[in-house]
Amino acid sequence: SVKLRFVVEKDGSFTDIQILDDKYGLGNEAIRVLKSMPKWKAAQHNGRTVRSMFTLPIKVKINN
Repeated sequence: SVKLRFVVEKDGSFTDIQILDDKYGLGNEAIRVLKSMPKWKAAQHNGRTVRSMFTLPIKVKINN
């Protein structure tokens, strides 16, 4: 599994991407996949759009 932490900006884009846990060397591939995703819906707080930090665990299953 790979665990990424990043900020979802007000426009839904990703910044400050960090690899927190990478047991099998797949962190850079996980970052590439995250960057290729469409923009997310930004968080709201008291009716205002805000930046938010998110931690995303990714499980990779490899079939032989």
